[in-house]
Amino acid sequence: MKRKIAEGWRRTLMEYGILTGATIILNVGIYFFKFPNNFTFGGVSGLSVLVSAKTPLSAGTVNMLVNAVLLVLGFIFLGRDFGIKTVYVTVLNSLSLWVLEILCPMTKPLTDQPLLELIFATLLPAVSAALLFNIGASSGGTDIVAMILRKHSQINIGTALLLVDMSITAAAFLVFDMATGLYSVLGLLIKSLVIDNVIESINLCKYFTIVCDDPGPICDFIHEKLHRGATVYKAEGSYRHTQKTVILTVMKRSQAVQLRNFVHIHEPMAFITITNSSEIIGKGFRGFT
Repeated sequence: MKRKIAEGWRRTLMEYGILTGATIILNVGIYFFKFPNNFTFGGVSGLSVLVSAKTPLSAGTVNMLVNAVLLVLGFIFLGRDFGIKTVYVTVLNSLSLWVLEILCPMTKPLTDQPLLELIFATLLPAVSAALLFNIGASSGGTDIVAMILRKHSQINIGTALLLVDMSITAAAFLVFDMATGLYSVLGLLIKSLVIDNVIESINLCKYFTIVCDDPGPICDFIHEKLHRGATVYKAEGSYRHTQKTVILTVMKRSQAVQLRNFVHIHEPMAFITITNSSEIIGKGFRGFT
């Protein structure tokens, strides 16, 4: 019982450590690269850039006010379905941007290279979003609107959010200039691609199919050294009709290198196929969501 409680606390602390780290990455990308260059590729931060350009309010203040309104709407319309992780990230994100404006005011971009800054303004929030999505959280903002729509309407949420992001991005052409608008459009395109690729990279595992004569040492290595499981079954070669054993196992990339080297040394005649997979669901990997 105590062990389960300790594991639960350890898992919770690890999750909130990831949430905090991902939020820091998000805020660095937004505050130091997105806000100073007036990039508006979607989301509450993009809307904040637009509003701050037409009002005396700073982008960080607008971001905090809009997120506060969305949090209230989330509690009203979602109640207990409103994820505590999303609340934590939203509050931390808003307060951090507000504090950064006080401690480290930005009056101009860090460099005179807008394309370079666009890369960081896109890459850092995208990596953050991928980390958050991977543990069942989000950065709040328009994601809260998506959660409300999903519960109370039949609207295609993906399409609705894409239209909102595109509208905010397109407004950059009217509020700022052609160059800023084009950079914002490019940022929106890059962001969507990076998020998918980062999520896939985070979850990437190696699926082994090992055909061998002596499965014992290999299975022992998988169990005792790598702490993974395996499925074993008998098979017959189609050419010589010799009896073989097939081992199926899945593991992380770092473990895959160890297993490959072990099999190469201890069972050099084994036939191995290694396949990439980013969707492994089951004990020791991801659960059903």
